[in-house]
Amino acid sequence: MNRLAPLIIFTYNRYDEIVVTISALKENYLADQTDVYVFSDKERALEDRENVTKVREYLDVVDCGFKSFTVIKRKENYGLAKNVIEGVTEIIDNYGKVIVLEDDLVTSKNFLCYMNYALEFYKDQNSIFSISGYSGVLPSLKNYKYDSYLSYRPSSWGWATWKEEWSGIDWSVIDFNEFVENKKEVNKFNRGGIDMTRMLRHQRKGKNNSWAIRWSYAMYKKDKFCIYPKASKVLNMGFGKDATHCSGVNIYQTELDDSNNCNFKFISNLKPDNQITRDFRYQFSYTNKLIKRTRLWVQSLF
Repeated sequence: MNRLAPLIIFTYNRYDEIVVTISALKENYLADQTDVYVFSDKERALEDRENVTKVREYLDVVDCGFKSFTVIKRKENYGLAKNVIEGVTEIIDNYGKVIVLEDDLVTSKNFLCYMNYALEFYKDQNSIFSISGYSGVLPSLKNYKYDSYLSYRPSSWGWATWKEEWSGIDWSVIDFNEFVENKKEVNKFNRGGIDMTRMLRHQRKGKNNSWAIRWSYAMYKKDKFCIYPKASKVLNMGFGKDATHCSGVNIYQTELDDSNNCNFKFISNLKPDNQITRDFRYQFSYTNKLIKRTRLWVQSLF
């Protein structure tokens, strides 16, 4: 394998979460060969200062466990979108590829193995846009013989990509008005989930500042795919088996890979599996129905 991809972590004011994230990463098989860059955003409000300071004090005393550990402390508040876009651009320009985490993600011991090997395996496949470390529990994966599958939707819960795929993304989405009037193209974008166009519309209206939905739109524009693992290498702390919030809409919970496997059987036939695609899309469709029901139930209490 060529030089390993650097790992980027984006963090803000979640002390408990960043400790768990970094502790899990230290247990990874390739941790001692990986350069780690942590982008710590500055507080946006006075009430966040104490927690941001606590996070930064922890980062200052992390006993390495990695090839290198570099902390970049923002001197002004960037917000997640700007922090991710500029942070990834800075590192990927130097390395040509990156692996990215946020500070609420727990990784399996073979996470870095999977991401690096997948980056190497698919690097010359022009139809692949990114690699995901997360996967939901899909019924069609139960007897699936490969360690990777294709999806029309990228995931921001532990991901990797190459400079060629990251560079040139139109973060302003200048063609949105033309796109949203084209029903055929809207349906094509929504192959990854019926929520995708709605999320992009909300971003354009300023209801959210998601970098990830714009990134997803860039993948759709390029007509490319994201590679997902059969067994998830990432667990979001907010959607784990023991999560106490989002009860009733916890469709995103998954089972973290607890194997020692670093010898993966990647799919080379780069065509989406129809049943997996249906299961994947249903996951997001079902999630949206549950969220709507929960919101209506909450509203009925007041």
